[in-house]
Amino acid sequence: MLEVQELHAYYGASHVVQGVSFSVAQGEAVALVGRNGVGKTSTLKSLMGMETRTRGTVSLEGTSLMGMASHVRAGRGLGYVPEERAVFPQMSVEENIRIGALLHRAADHKGVLDRAYALFPILRERRNQLAGTLSGGQQKMLALARGIALQPKMLLVDEPTEGLMPANVELITQALVTATQGAMTVLVVDSSFDLLRTLCSRMYAMDRGVLVGTYQPTDFSSPDELAATMLGESRT
Repeated sequence: MLEVQELHAYYGASHVVQGVSFSVAQGEAVALVGRNGVGKTSTLKSLMGMETRTRGTVSLEGTSLMGMASHVRAGRGLGYVPEERAVFPQMSVEENIRIGALLHRAADHKGVLDRAYALFPILRERRNQLAGTLSGGQQKMLALARGIALQPKMLLVDEPTEGLMPANVELITQALVTATQGAMTVLVVDSSFDLLRTLCSRMYAMDRGVLVGTYQPTDFSSPDELAATMLGESRT
């Protein structure tokens, strides 16, 4: 599905992604993990065509995406849910989902709405509420529901559970599991032990712009062990 070879990305003079190579198979969920600032988000943005200075090879279903603008990559089936709450605050929940369908030229707007509401029923209850008045967790649900409901071939998701209470982490995790059961391929950046163990088949550990190891969720028996080994943290 996704093949990445020798991907590099730059912020000014900073070489933030340094020759990253990995693959994600059709229908698989894979994670990029590591401390803050090691290049995970830059990798996702590079895949989506949002970094201006990149080199290397990125292919989706055998087609090179390098040189394509973000909206063209989206048209090829690549979706992206950023870490920031990517909602239009002055529009209602339903308008946010509809405009997502419009921007991605989805033919079945009602189907997009139905799929989004099935993932998070609370969004149906709040469909007429301004998105900017939702809680932080609900805004993340809205952004993720819209991304999944548009049914991209592959979805890139950045920090979907950051700062959320455990109940919302469970809802987000289940939504992503549902997406993969529907044959969607997922590449996620996150540090939630529960999400990683439930969702992902593999995890790539990243440090200082390079990949430093490949793991399976079952390699770790506790959040502390995961943090110590993959996130470079020591918890007491």
